[in-house]
This record gives sequence, C-alpha cells and structure tokens, in this order.
Amino acid sequence: MKHAIRHTKHDATPRVVFTPGEPAGIGPDLAVRLAQSAHPCEIVAVADPDLLAERAAALGLSLTLDVADFGSDPVPQRPGRLTVWPVERAAPTRCGEPDPRNARYVLDTLDAAVALCRRGDCGALVTGPVHKAVINDAGIAFDGHTGYLAARCGSGEPVMMLATRGEPELRVALATVHIPLSAVPGAITADGLTHTLRVLDDDLRHRFGIARPRILVAGLNPHAGEGGYLGREEIDVIAPVIEALRDEGLELTGPLPADTLFTPARLRGADAVLAMYHDQGLPVIKHLGFGRTVNVTLGLPIVRTSVDHGTALDIAGTDAVDTGSAEAALAMALDLVAHDR
Repeated sequence: MKHAIRHTKHDATPRVVFTPGEPAGIGPDLAVRLAQSAHPCEIVAVADPDLLAERAAALGLSLTLDVADFGSDPVPQRPGRLTVWPVERAAPTRCGEPDPRNARYVLDTLDAAVALCRRGDCGALVTGPVHKAVINDAGIAFDGHTGYLAARCGSGEPVMMLATRGEPELRVALATVHIPLSAVPGAITADGLTHTLRVLDDDLRHRFGIARPRILVAGLNPHAGEGGYLGREEIDVIAPVIEALRDEGLELTGPLPADTLFTPARLRGADAVLAMYHDQGLPVIKHLGFGRTVNVTLGLPIVRTSVDHGTALDIAGTDAVDTGSAEAALAMALDLVAHDR
C-alpha cells in the first residue's frame, strides 16, 4: 500500500474539519466547547450554523460563527470563534431526541468533510459521534463511520484502531469490527487478516512515524487454541498468515493468548496489538484511557480520527459533557498531519 503525502493548501497552520455527528447528541456541544479554547489549527465545523448557535445558547457560551473561506490563510483557533462550512438540517433539533429526518443531514456533513480533505482544503477529519440506529431507521443502510468513509474515499477495506494519547501508550487494531460474536470465526480469513496486518504496519510507519512497528497478534480462542484443543483458527489461519508476513519483513508476534497479551511485561516494547474482535481488545484500552482514547481509521487516503464514545443523548445540552476525547482526537489528528508532511 502506497502513501501519498498530503498537504493542505496552506501548511503553516493546518485546517482540521470537524463533523458533530448526531445533532441531538453531544457532538454540537463538543464543537461549541472546543471553540472556547485556543488551538494551533483552524477548526472548520461542517454543520448547520443555527444548530451550533442554539447549542451555544443552551450552554450559556459565547460563540461567533465565521463562514469558511478557503481562499484565505488559515487562522489558529481563537477562543469564542468557530469557522463553519454550512450544511442545513432537515428538521429542528431537541437535545436527546434524535429525528430520522436529519439522518441525511448527518451523512451530508460527512460527504462535505471528505470532499474538503480530498481536495486539500483541510488536512484532517475529526468526527463526532453518530447514531447508527437513527440513520438506519431513516431507511439508509449504515454500519458506522469507518465503512462509510472508506466508500466515500474509494478505498479498500479500512482498519479500525483505538489509541491512547500520552502515557501509558497503547494502540489496539481490530481484525473484525461490528459483527455478531457468532460470526467472528468465519470472518477470520487468511486474506482478510493479511490485508489488516499490512494496513496496520503501513500506517504505523507512515502516519505514526514508527520505522519498524512491532505488532502483537492475539489468538481467537482461549489460550490461543491450546494447541488445537480449544479451536483450530490459530493453527489453520492466524499462525500461517503471521509466518508469511514475517517473510515480507513485518515484525509480528503471535498468536498470543488474549488474557495475558495485555499484561505490562508483554506490551513492553510493542507498538500495537491486533485483536480478533471488538470486545477482545476495546474493553482493555477503554479501561486504560477512557476519555482520552482516540479512534483512528487506517487505510484511508485522508487522516481521520474520532472520539471514543457515543452520542450521550441523556447529557446533550448540559454541563456534564466532557471534551477529553474530542481534545485528544484533535491533537492526534494534528500529530498525524505533521507526520504526513
């Protein structure tokens, strides 16, 4: 997989596009609250300006909205101001009450954000949380940001990775994502696992600046199959893929029992872990760093990071919203843009 270096049209100060996601959730709160502090980039919120103004008023926060002008030089984020690329909602918004009529609006903001990144107006995309069920209730097939963005970018199968920023540092990528647990064994294929490990290795090199990534690969079964007595996926699929990719130069260790893989001694010196399924790896990293964990989509032609939490409908429009993960997602996006340069 080849990586092209992408520059925004103005490199001195990067522009980062932010999509708030579900308008009835905390995404608009995150945009408004991020705008209250200075940042070393220009944040461009792709959203309905009226929605942002309404949410700022509900939170009692001062906010001046500026329409994006990509013909001028970016300006570092100034407290109390926010640049907006306007996209209009289909229906009014009440905090905590998603409306399927706005499902298309949510996807329109993603489409616009991808276009801004692909043509070089913005250097990275940070996404707020979406409500998958509401989008599907609107009659639109949608299984999450990752696949949707890959389709809009014309990319192959992307890879989902969560990473903590700061100490302790941990990166966990997934071989399978949002599928039932009963479907996981059949989804662990030689071709799929090979693709995932190649993408993970390539992005760790070119996006994270790691010259020779060291990747730990989890087994699927308890005790990594116990020599075949607890399952043969390790013998028939996972181990042969690891051996073949080692011959290509990838530094891989595994398959390892997941119950001891995440111990400090085993993680020492490792750059990333590949878990076989969602709840094998993500509970560990979220326990370690929830609120500062970032979702990074690997294998895209653009930089994309996201918060590690959902729409939190019950606290939208209140003082209970924590911007920690959004701040971490923005900071990591800037790190990845810097490596791309």
